[in-house]
Parts: sequence; structure tokens; C-alpha cells
Amino acid sequence: MDQMRQPQDQEIKRPRREVIPAIPILRLEDLEGMAMQRNPTLAQAEASISAAEGRRRQAGMFPNPIAGYFLEEFVFRSPGETAEQGVFIEQTIPLGGKLSKARRVFAREKDQAVILAEAQRLRVTNSVRVLYYETLGAQRLVELRDDLSQLAREAVDITKELYNVGQADRPDQLEIEIEAERSEIDFLRAQNDWHRSWRALAAMVGNPTLAPARLAGNPEEQLAPLNDVQLLDTLLNQSPEMKLAQAGVERSRTVLSRARAERIPDLFFRGGLGYNYERFEPVVPSIAGRRKGVEGRLEVGVTLPIFNRNQGGIAAAEAELAIAEGDLQRLQLALRSRFASGFREYRNAQQMVERYRTQVVPRARQAYEMYLSSFRQMAAAYPQVLIAQRTLFQVEVEYARALIQLRQSAVGLRGFLLGGGLDVTGRPGESTEGFKLRSPNEATGDSDNP
Repeated sequence: MDQMRQPQDQEIKRPRREVIPAIPILRLEDLEGMAMQRNPTLAQAEASISAAEGRRRQAGMFPNPIAGYFLEEFVFRSPGETAEQGVFIEQTIPLGGKLSKARRVFAREKDQAVILAEAQRLRVTNSVRVLYYETLGAQRLVELRDDLSQLAREAVDITKELYNVGQADRPDQLEIEIEAERSEIDFLRAQNDWHRSWRALAAMVGNPTLAPARLAGNPEEQLAPLNDVQLLDTLLNQSPEMKLAQAGVERSRTVLSRARAERIPDLFFRGGLGYNYERFEPVVPSIAGRRKGVEGRLEVGVTLPIFNRNQGGIAAAEAELAIAEGDLQRLQLALRSRFASGFREYRNAQQMVERYRTQVVPRARQAYEMYLSSFRQMAAAYPQVLIAQRTLFQVEVEYARALIQLRQSAVGLRGFLLGGGLDVTGRPGESTEGFKLRSPNEATGDSDNP
């Protein structure tokens, strides 16, 4: 009986294993700042802006002139009597504003590059936050699984004591031992999940050698509720994907304007100076027999748009404009659909969190406290206390997962549903729809993560 009363006055609790280092402690802001400096996709996005600016400058360059030498009517038997030679300059002058229109095309591409860079920063930020909350949840689960494992080991010890004094059967002892092994397996899995999440987070911030650390933060901190109408309106009007699609429409319009300007012929002229070795005919006696000497020449012309009026180029540009306008409408519908799915996940997580916080966790805690009180009054066996406490921890595990899901859903909705912080950056003319926010489970194929 004294052995049964051993846990009566205090709960048996072994020291927690040092799986998560106590220091250093990293904040979300620290990781975001690290990602802004070290994530390679952001440097790529900035380089894309510089490349687009270079193409814009090049598109407005005036064509270079052609300078050369000419020799005409050269007779080998008398080269100094009939030949004409000299130098010339040839220049093509584009008309119809072709250069300015081409410059505007590439200016729209630069606008797209700027929008893509903005979108990439959001993708990196969202990805860091999603992985941060995933790792924070994994950190909490490791601690909970460690506590559950300790409880199971304590239950084994208590059951052995009860078996020795005839208060427990051998099957009870075997069942508790099996439960202890399962708890240890769950702990090892939680530990491996935490290591995987940490490695993914370190890679996202561009520092794969970053040593594991404890993350600051409390998932239970009050999260301001999200307004679906306001969020959807913001998404449709300020999303980088929408801005990129709108810039794509403007670019297609400038391409069409440039294609129509192609019908206007360019001005061509050539001028030069030469020396003519031929002699004047004796029509004018005063200069008869003299060499003609220095001569000037000038040629001016235009291309006649008879056969080629860039009909195909204009038709292609009109079709590209129609495609861009259709893509803008399609993207609006796609964003609405993605938002509906994302907000459903947020609402589900919000309702789960509220139920666990107000109903499930308090009742599990009350059941445990009641069993503990009954045990102290010798009205309940200690294994029942352990089972109730284990149930409480399991409920807290589910509650932690719901909290992390709520945080991650809110990150996606506030971050325009963008993700993929290490995916290849887009280029002007491409959509960012391929860089949708993905949950960690979707990205890794793991369905047992928080």
C-alpha cells in the first residue's frame, strides 16, 4: 500500500531531454532579415530588372551609319582615265516613331521585372513564415511527445510496482509497456520532423549551415480575425499576379502599336564625295580636255510597302493582345477560386482552434485533475491518472497542430497566396501563378506534420 501511495503527494516527472537547444533563440524577424540578404532568388530578381533596363536602352538606339569607299568604271588598260572613286556615308532613319515605340515595349518589360521582384520578395517572406510556424509547431510537438513518453515510462514503473503487490495483472503490464514503446516512437518521429523542418527553414533563408536553435514565439497569441471580403478585394486589386497580368496587357498593346508602325517606310539616304578621272568632252572649249575632278553624290529613298505591310506581324500582335486580356480575366477567376480554398482552410483551422481552446482542452484537463484528485483520495488507480494525463497531452498535440495550421493559413491569405521562395524566379511575360502558396504537407508529401 505504501508503494501505491508513493505518487500521491506529487506527480512523478523526469527531467525533459535536451532535444531543443535552450539558446540561442531566433525570432521570426531575424530569419526574415537573413532571407532578404541571402536568398539567391532575390538577387536573381534584381538582376532581371537590370537586364530589362539594358534591353530598354538598347531598343531606343539609333541605327549606326555605314561609311565606305567606292570605285566605279575602273578600266585596267587605262585606270587613270575613266575611274571614279571616293567615300560615302549611308544612314537609315526609322520613321513612324519605331524607336520610341520599341523603347516603350521594353519599358513595359522592365515594369514586369519590377513586379516579379516584388512578388519574389513576398514569396520568400511567405515561405519563411510558413516554415517558421511549421518549425515552431514541430518544436512544440517534440516537447509534448517527450512529456508523453515520460508519462508512459512512469506508467510502466508504477504498473510494475502494482504488479509486484498484486494490484495489477500481467496483461496490464504488457499493454503499458507497448504503449511506452509507441510513445517513444512518436517522440523519435517528432524529433525527426523538427530536424527536417529546421533544415528546410535554414535553406529558405539562404544559410543551410545555420545551427538548430529555439524559435521564439507563442502560437496561442491572439490572431486578429480576417475579413474575407476585404482580403479578396485586396487580392484582386493589389496582388502581384494581377499587376503582372495587367502589365502584360499593356506590353501587348505597345507591341501592337510597334507592329503597326512597321508599315511606315524608313528613310534612306547616302551621300559622299569622289574624284572622277574622266575628261570633259570638247563641248565647252574652255574646259575641254580637263578632268572632271571632285564630285558629290546624294541618294534618297524609301521602302515601298507594296508587298510586305507587316500584315502577319500585326495579326500576331492583335492575337497576343487578346491572349493577354483573356489571361487577365482567367487570373481573376483563378484567384477567386484559390482564395476560396485558402479561406476555407483558414476558417476550418479557426473553428478547430476555438473548439479545442474552449471545449476539448479544458475538458481533458478537468478529467485529468478529477482522476488525480480521486487518486489522492484512494478512489482511483494511478494508471488511470496517467491515461487521463496522456489524453490531455494528445489533445494538446492536436491543438498545437490546429494553431500552426491557423497561422500558416493566415500567412497565405495576407501574402496574396504566394509561395515557393526557392523556385526559379519568373521573367517578364510569364505569370506568377505557378508560384502559389503550398502548405508544408503539399511541398514534402508528408501528411503527419503540424
